[in-house]
Amino acid sequence: MFRKVLLMALAMSLIAGAAFASGKKVIKIASDCTWPPMEFVNSDKQIVGFSVDLMKAAAKAGDYDVDISNTAWDGIFAGLKAGKYDAICSSVSINEKRKRVMDFTVPYFEVKQAVVTAKDSDAQDLSAFEGKSIGAQIGTTGYFAIKKAEGATAKSYDEIGLAMEDLYNGRLSAVICDDPIAANYALQNKEYAKKLKIAFIVKSDNPEYYGVAVNKGNEDVLNLLNKGLKAIKANGEYDRIKAKWFGK
Repeated sequence: MFRKVLLMALAMSLIAGAAFASGKKVIKIASDCTWPPMEFVNSDKQIVGFSVDLMKAAAKAGDYDVDISNTAWDGIFAGLKAGKYDAICSSVSINEKRKRVMDFTVPYFEVKQAVVTAKDSDAQDLSAFEGKSIGAQIGTTGYFAIKKAEGATAKSYDEIGLAMEDLYNGRLSAVICDDPIAANYALQNKEYAKKLKIAFIVKSDNPEYYGVAVNKGNEDVLNLLNKGLKAIKANGEYDRIKAKWFGK
């Protein structure tokens, strides 16, 4: 029995070794895989999505490897600071507060904050939710948007899917999240699409972009990631990946 376990462990180590035997730099990337279609776990338990394809394509173009792990949003930034991984690619919006404590790659996706409601809602701006509860994933731009809505009660969730479930079941008046995620739940999920809609986009004077986050001063990793991202934007691979997940 011991010999069998030993052989299995050896086989697993050989497989892992083969994956990174190229001698290329391996960038460990954390991603909270609960935001379809950006990053999520499919029915085969595989980490997939727009940003996953993007990171793999950028690695190929930039001549490095990536190792992407599913990491809970709560604590994902603390894990980066502690050196548990090299970067975060998890629909992280670039903002001034975050830029003070971490560095970002070139932007790879423009995003807006969408408000999802029941289909019979006539809400056209956040003032319609005074005295009502709005859900969002904790620590996200959507959650911060709720906090600015006068009179609304912000309810935080560890995963955006849990907020959508509460909205679907009538326990919330709205959910705020990034527009590609909102579209996935409200328009593409067959059950949710029967009852939910994207009511409006939160008005903002400043455009919002996703970037890959690294620890402050980690120039080696930052330069490699930027090299890969710039390469796939130049060679058309970025557009092909975007069309795959969002259509043309």
